[in-house]
Amino acid sequence: MSNFYVPLAPSQLQQDINPWTWASRVANGQVGWVNINLGKSSDPALERLILDDVGSYGRQLGQLGDALEAVLDHLPVHEWQPEAQEAVAAFRHQLREVRRLKKRAHRR
Repeated sequence: MSNFYVPLAPSQLQQDINPWTWASRVANGQVGWVNINLGKSSDPALERLILDDVGSYGRQLGQLGDALEAVLDHLPVHEWQPEAQEAVAAFRHQLREVRRLKKRAHRR
């Protein structure tokens, strides 16, 4: 009886293991270890210009929060429905927490 030989795998197998090439094969064409996706925009160039010249999303949101808090300080919030009062209280709590974290970061 003769031996029957069928090669099912290559005679030599080589695979490079290089984590730097893994980073360049991330989905959606991202390259690098940290990528920030700002989401969809109808005008990405304008959005980038606003971020560069006006301020980051965090800065813009912070200024909106400060302005809204100033407006709330002049409204009779205590006369509003309980749900609205709770929303205002949660908003003010969030602003206080942001200020606390900013103050702590500046102390370092």
